[in-house]
Amino acid sequence: MSDVKRTNKRAEKAKETRRRILAAASELFVQDGYGATNLQDVAEKAGVAVQTIYFVFGNKRALLKELVDVTIAGDDEPVATMDRPWYVAALAAGTAQDMLRAYVAGTTSVLERVAPIGRVLEAAVASDPEVAALWPYDVDPRHVVQQGAARALAGKPGARAEVSVEEAADLLYGLLSPELYLLFVHERGWTREHWEQWVGETLRTQLCTMGGNG
Repeated sequence: MSDVKRTNKRAEKAKETRRRILAAASELFVQDGYGATNLQDVAEKAGVAVQTIYFVFGNKRALLKELVDVTIAGDDEPVATMDRPWYVAALAAGTAQDMLRAYVAGTTSVLERVAPIGRVLEAAVASDPEVAALWPYDVDPRHVVQQGAARALAGKPGARAEVSVEEAADLLYGLLSPELYLLFVHERGWTREHWEQWVGETLRTQLCTMGGNG
């Protein structure tokens, strides 16, 4: 076997180990809570030695951070949300109605993954203030994403001219939030389809003219 093949095989094995650890951490953090889960539990679930987790991630806080980041993205590729194909395609739609339809569908897929982990993160921050320091942002990255969508929407046929980009971003930020998704889907038992239809119609009413197509 060539050195290149050996290197590729090792790299793929390391990636697979990382994914197994993240999957185990996700299941245990959601099921038992961040505070109640220790790294030995995660190691046993993932089928690795606990030393492997320390080697790969460093500590439990770093494991949580990577889990949150990977859950938001949907994979472990280093691609920002605003460069993701679903986001780029939604913002490229020809009309405000079409953009919102694609944007709500894409965002709902993200919320479906993120909402349970969001609760874990909220509890983790409450029990360990140092967790919050793992995301040292001056601005909320989720709001930045919604601002980008609001700016794109404002220039499309069918967008309500009287709604400012700032207000549109706030509406997207509030209605497409993990908290609201959890409230309706997890607490009130709505299906994903019901949620997606409702939030899409609500946003179209607020952000699109009545004469917009679709």
